[in-house]
Amino acid sequence: MSSFARKSLAAYQTVSAHGAVADADPHRLVQMLMDAAMERMSTARACIERDETTRKASLLHSSVTLIAELRGSLNMKDGGALAQNLSALYEYMAHQLLMANVQNDVSKITEVMSLLTEIRSAWVAIGPEVRKGNQGAMPLTASASTGMAAR
Repeated sequence: MSSFARKSLAAYQTVSAHGAVADADPHRLVQMLMDAAMERMSTARACIERDETTRKASLLHSSVTLIAELRGSLNMKDGGALAQNLSALYEYMAHQLLMANVQNDVSKITEVMSLLTEIRSAWVAIGPEVRKGNQGAMPLTASASTGMAAR
């Protein structure tokens, strides 16, 4: 692929991603954060197997940042014990990813991916209720009025 073709594809992907974010509701934005983290962790795991240290570190750093955003999107006031438990779980996941980076440990990444898959499945399951306008179905994220995605 030529340099021009690569740049054009990257520009298209950037515009496409920005368009998807602009059109997404808060529930969908949280799901997009989870998907992006999963994608980066999967690629980082492959980088460990190929001994691509620099790329692995960058991808895991990005994954930790995305998980921190998920944690920050929790509505601790109205989410109760569930929000508190998720916050602790996100903190644990970020720690595991940092350790995976230091130790080149694929199993830690796999563990975090498994945990995030479970959270994502539950999040997707409540999507229909959220889209019907039942705000009571989404107590874990603060209102979108704070200016941040899913906050």
